[in-house]
This record gives sequence, C-alpha cells and structure tokens, in this order.
Amino acid sequence: MTILVTGSTGTIGSQVLTHLQGRVADVRALTRSPEKARGPSGVTPVRGDLADVDSVRAALEGVSTLFLLAPNVADELTQAMLAVEVARQAGVKGIVYLSVFKTDAYADVPHFAGKHTVERMIEDLDLPATILRPAYFIQNDLSLKEPLLNSGVYGSPIGSKGISMVDTRDIGEAAAIELVRREQAPAPLGREAYALVGPDGLTGEDVAAIWSEALGRAVRYGGDDLDSLEQRLKPAWYALDLRLMFSRYQTDGAVATADDIARLTALLNRAPRSYRAFARDAANQWAAG
Repeated sequence: MTILVTGSTGTIGSQVLTHLQGRVADVRALTRSPEKARGPSGVTPVRGDLADVDSVRAALEGVSTLFLLAPNVADELTQAMLAVEVARQAGVKGIVYLSVFKTDAYADVPHFAGKHTVERMIEDLDLPATILRPAYFIQNDLSLKEPLLNSGVYGSPIGSKGISMVDTRDIGEAAAIELVRREQAPAPLGREAYALVGPDGLTGEDVAAIWSEALGRAVRYGGDDLDSLEQRLKPAWYALDLRLMFSRYQTDGAVATADDIARLTALLNRAPRSYRAFARDAANQWAAG
C-alpha cells in the first residue's frame, strides 16, 4: 500500500514528506522533475503534474492514500477538482486535502472560494477524506527579514482583528498523522476536518511587539496599506487575490476558537507552535549569520 504526496517539493509538501519518514514504508512524491528531486530517504519521486490528468492517473496506480495540495495558480480549482475525480476513479481509500482556514467565510477571496468548492465536491461524492484548513503560514514572515532588521518595521498588513497563524511544521505533522491513520486503517474511514492554527490570535501591533522582544530593538507595525502590497506582487491575478485576503483579515480577522486549538492539540498530542517561539528562533538564526 502506498501514499502519494502532491506538491512534494514545496514548503508544505516537503514538511509532509519529512514527517512521514519512518512512519510508513512506501511513499511516492509527485514532481515534474523526478531526476532533480531531493526528498527524504525512502521516498520515491514519480513524474507528474496536476495540470496533466494522464500523469496523475499514472502516478496514482497502486496508490491507496493521497495527500492533495493544489498549487496556487490561476486554474487551481480545476486542477484540484480533476485530481479528486481521478483519485475517486483510482479507488484510493483515503484523501488528505489541504484547504484553508475560514474557507467557508471568505467567499470573495478566489483561492479560499476555490478550496471551499473542492471541499463541497469531496462531501458531495462522499469520499473518505480529512480536510486540513491551515491559517496564514507563520513562515511567510521570513520574507520580511530585511525590513525587520534594517528598518524596524513589520510589514505584513494583517490588521487589528487578529489572526491565528500556524507553523508549517505543524501542518506537515498533522498531514502525516492523518495520512498514516487512513493508510493503516483496514477500511476507508469517515470524513474529518481540522483547523490548523496557532495558539494566539495576533494583530499587527502584537506581532511587532513580539519582534521587538525577539530582536532586542524597537519594531513597529507598518500599517494596513493594501495598495503597496498589491503593487509589489506579481502576477496581477495573484496580487489581487492576496489583497482580498488581507482585506478580510483586516475587516473580519481569522482567530481560532478554543475548540479549534483543542482538536489540533489532541491530533498533534502537544500544543501547536507559537509565533513567539518562531520569532525567537528566527532572530537567533539571523544573529548567527
């Protein structure tokens, strides 16, 4: 029996592969360039692309459990829906699908609405699946190193309502746990859904204060300017998509409930990692060069 991991060379897929290591014997990693793949030992790279249905069919031969992560591209919804259908046709006994936190609430944000549609498809087809809904990735803020160190500014316009950012390592571990549970079950299991979140609902001012503490210098929040955010991102469809997401963060927030955190804690058998711990570790690494 075999697990296939899509998005295997990206931030989340690589974490999933790392956390699967030693838990199951047969893991395949879908990649457009298997000859260049550098995954953990014991992982077999297989050629494929979610945009190429025939390659997905070939990669799913002999696969019993699928980790489905659709790329953040303009036709993400089509790719994800076709992958679900091909997996259904292949008779996989379990799917772990990476969705997004608040997918049902942010109807005007394209990649949220698309993931919600895939969730509805999985439910409508009554497929055995776990839906993982991660909040904004903590590690996205590593890209803010230069303004944090050089200008003392935290520049992600997350607003004042609060968001429960999640560590990508927790996403990978949660996915691995559910993949193994479904893979080792003697029969297909019922559907589950988990919010993948951090333990704190943080505002822009909160995060700036955390960085001030971690860096030992004053850091201020850069504010809620969405025009500059959109202008510096490419391509345009992606820039507007993210602008709409941050706009909803500013107006509505994305704070986890106590039940969300409790369920994730039970799944991981530990508390989810905090932003403060991430910032402290990042600051130490930056100081060490």
